[in-house]
Amino acid sequence: MNNLLGRLSRTIAATAAIATLGFASAARAELYAPEEVPSGGSINGVLSADGIPTGLGGYAFDYVVDLDEGDRLELEAFSDSFDTILTLIGPNGATVAENDDGPDGTTNSLLYTRVSMSGRYTIRVRAFGAAGEGPFTVNLVRLRPI
Repeated sequence: MNNLLGRLSRTIAATAAIATLGFASAARAELYAPEEVPSGGSINGVLSADGIPTGLGGYAFDYVVDLDEGDRLELEAFSDSFDTILTLIGPNGATVAENDDGPDGTTNSLLYTRVSMSGRYTIRVRAFGAAGEGPFTVNLVRLRPI
């Protein structure tokens, strides 16, 4: 009888542990919810430990935008607090374009790209290396032929 109760106890404990892990995983999955890029295309944020760990000791923030095949974009990231890196990630998860320092000699980021497939794209802003926190601005401009 004690053996049966012991097995039943272990089964209940294992089931509770699995249920707890499943709940924790579901809660973690809900934490990643990038914001939509506002219709004006300008984002003001603060890079901090509330962001996504980059694996390099720093953090990143993601924003999503729906783009159409053939769209031409100008993306800029500015910060007086850290050296920005700006990445555009395609619907398939591949990096489409990335820039660390723009051509103006500052540590702000600037990139131009043409979208090759329609879908939901991710704009990621992060600091160069592990260092960097503070306010930033990202501007998305859809370029139109004249």
